[in-house]
Amino acid sequence: MSKSVTAADVKALRQQSGAGMMDSKAALTEADGDMERALELLRVKGQASAAKRSDRGTSEGVVAAYIHANKKVGAMVEVQCETDFVARNDDFAAFAYEVAMHAAAASPIHISGNDISEDEVAAERRIFEEKAREEGKPDDVIERIVDGQIAKWKKDIVLLEQEHVNTEKHDSQTIEQMREAIAAKMGENVVIAKCSVFRIGE
Repeated sequence: MSKSVTAADVKALRQQSGAGMMDSKAALTEADGDMERALELLRVKGQASAAKRSDRGTSEGVVAAYIHANKKVGAMVEVQCETDFVARNDDFAAFAYEVAMHAAAASPIHISGNDISEDEVAAERRIFEEKAREEGKPDDVIERIVDGQIAKWKKDIVLLEQEHVNTEKHDSQTIEQMREAIAAKMGENVVIAKCSVFRIGE
């Protein structure tokens, strides 16, 4: 039996997803009131919409900065969008600030996995393979072990693949999931174009 969708349910889903009222209501109806399933449906829809927007130009945006309370570490990010209207939106600015805050804590080396060179991946793979052999791992499982270690290594160094450091506030979402959500909410292509981390003495 389908669960009736209440206004409170729609409001709760909108707060979690950033989606519009009609989209939230439709997702909850399709998911028979299951909040987790509705969130998943909205994310899939957001990803599909984001894919359509990804080839659209981003000539507007903001530069956001975060400086830790000890004044010894900080980060700056350039987050691009399509229009000045979105660039001046408070939610868009808040997203950019959250990315800068995360970057200061996590110190990513690359923004996207596409930024990692093949040589860099090959070098890491050789290191992981040698370590696995030294530990006596059988040849038939080494490749699987190394693949897992490469995936973990990428999460350690790639901004978009990292979970935001404030996991409770952002429900353990990755930066890419947060980017997809703000892009869906704004209805524009959103790109994290640059990221720099500053630490005293480094």
